[in-house]
Amino acid sequence: MGTQNKTTSKGKNETKMAEEIKVETKPKATKATTESANVEVKAKLDTKPKAKTTAVKVDAEAKPKTKVSESKPKVAKADVATTEMAVKEEKAVKTEKVAKTEKTTKNEQVAKTKKTEKVVKAEKVEATPKKKILFLAGESAPFIRTGGLGDVAGALPATLNALGADARVILPLYMDIPQDFKNAMRYIGSVYVTLAWRYQYCGLFSYNYNGVTYYFVDNEYYFKRNGIYGHFDDAERFAFFSKACLEALRLIDFYPDVIHANDWHTALAPVFLDCFYRGIPEYQNIKTVFTIHNIEFQGKYGEDLITDILGLPEDRHSLVKYAKCTNFMKGAIEASNSVTTVSPSYANEIMDRYYAYGLDNILRQRGYKLSGIVNGIDTDLYNPATDKALFKNFDFTTIEDKQVNKQELLKMFDMNFNSNTPLIGMVTRLTEQKGVDLLVARIDQLMQSDLQIIILGKGDWKYESKLQELEGRYYGKLKVIINFSTDIANKIYAGSDMFLMPSKFEPCGLSQMIAMRYGTIPIVRRTGGLNDTVIGFNPQELTGNGFTFYSFNADDMCDAIYRAIGTYHNKREWYSIIANAMSCDFSWKASASKYLELYDRL
Repeated sequence: MGTQNKTTSKGKNETKMAEEIKVETKPKATKATTESANVEVKAKLDTKPKAKTTAVKVDAEAKPKTKVSESKPKVAKADVATTEMAVKEEKAVKTEKVAKTEKTTKNEQVAKTKKTEKVVKAEKVEATPKKKILFLAGESAPFIRTGGLGDVAGALPATLNALGADARVILPLYMDIPQDFKNAMRYIGSVYVTLAWRYQYCGLFSYNYNGVTYYFVDNEYYFKRNGIYGHFDDAERFAFFSKACLEALRLIDFYPDVIHANDWHTALAPVFLDCFYRGIPEYQNIKTVFTIHNIEFQGKYGEDLITDILGLPEDRHSLVKYAKCTNFMKGAIEASNSVTTVSPSYANEIMDRYYAYGLDNILRQRGYKLSGIVNGIDTDLYNPATDKALFKNFDFTTIEDKQVNKQELLKMFDMNFNSNTPLIGMVTRLTEQKGVDLLVARIDQLMQSDLQIIILGKGDWKYESKLQELEGRYYGKLKVIINFSTDIANKIYAGSDMFLMPSKFEPCGLSQMIAMRYGTIPIVRRTGGLNDTVIGFNPQELTGNGFTFYSFNADDMCDAIYRAIGTYHNKREWYSIIANAMSCDFSWKASASKYLELYDRL
């Protein structure tokens, strides 16, 4: 019994020691974990000592000391391990919570930083107002157009707006504008315009298209007629329009940073601004840009118009007087802050007597404000992969489908298809400027070669009649369509192998860029924008995107055509030049960026 009591007493002391060990270990744990651990300890105390005591009772007489000494470390080691495990678990929970907290804090900080950056950016945008530009033009796609000016007025303002400007366009409200557009226009108001002794009504309408606000000047006396140009009183019509554009600013409450006038139809706007409006506070800081799209057409009339129609003060007559004429374009060159042309090469050429149509002297004197920016094309509109006018859409990866367009185009005009016979296309005005003389002079020679030609266009009667005569002579090899159709034009761009532009001069030219977009290789004379956009093909290095000639000479033109035909039969070289042409970027974005830089410099 004494031994048994002693053993029991020792067991109790050992249990106390185990509890003290747990007490020393647990302060590091949380309350919840401590309570859990205490429950575990209690459970162990309720069960283990009994087992140990029983063991002692059985073996006490034989080896009491050994059994007791063996049970001591077992109790302490098991409980300590349990405690350490609980502590590790709690530490892991804590670490996870801290990590989550840090991650949440970091995310909140990042979100806060981004929010702050957005606010700062928004403040910057608000702090920098949009550049306000009013684009004056005699025509604009999609409403009414006759040439390149209409394409520019329809595309450049939209691209400027996409780059962050506020560009708007103002046009005459011609009778020939489709009625669907007219029905959707909103009436703004009206003013009366003084033009010398005249006092003319000016109504104003607006229409939003492609993100651009278009304004239309209404006066039925001047604009309710068939056609845009070519009327006996064009001088008065467009003098009225130029002044009406300035009066309209009061109606629309839009005073631009820059007025951008184009060609002779709006050339008087900078002149009128300087002569009649600079004293009005809202007009004082307006800058002006004038773009020459074609220097051949200058708005030249008799000197009596200066007083009878323009009504300019006597000390300002010199602005528009030139070579014993009233010259609208000369007035814009004098009065504008900047003068541009539609290609750098053309800007240099028009300071030469050969290209300037008499304005070379004044342009050399004002050369410090003359520059050239190449036009772009609407790459969404002219896209062979989506163009609905095509017989089959394609891109460079499916260039073999271009032959389908060629085959169907020839079939449409009752011409035989042969994949080895190159097809040359032309979409042009039939005028001297476009080099039709060169083609007519060598058409008999060219028809002896294995090639076909399709020509779409209209113009001077002498060229129309001559080409129709030649078509009858070379039926099946030469097709001439005296008309203009966008649908047929796009089919020619896509179905031709080559595109001929032997221009005498070409301010910019859009057709060569459109042709390259469709994988059709241009053959051009190196002048104006043709020189800036078409690079002669180098067969050694496989560089270049077309074929060129320099002199305005029929034999030089034929040489370029024969070089193109020779390359056409070398498929490796031909596919290389097609790849070069189709990879060119002729979008409006690059041109619009240069115009914005110009506006900022004024």
